[in-house]
Amino acid sequence: MPRKKKTSTFEDSLKDLESIVERMELGELSLEESLISFEQGIKLTRTCQDALKEAEQKVNTLIANKDESSIEPFEIPEEINSNAK
Repeated sequence: MPRKKKTSTFEDSLKDLESIVERMELGELSLEESLISFEQGIKLTRTCQDALKEAEQKVNTLIANKDESSIEPFEIPEEINSNAK
């Protein structure tokens, strides 16, 4: 019976991508290991991009289906807004 492929979450993919970048930045990988890591990084980047696109589509759908008169703009609390200056 074939094993089901584990679906990674966005956070898992991002963490794996950061790990690959860190290893590659150390410059201790062989050329072959670097190419394999690069390929994995590209796949993870695409996974993250797809997850972000899907989330954006969901947000747009939720906004489009919401009665516009009930949407209120987000206001930054004064104490946070004054600290940012």
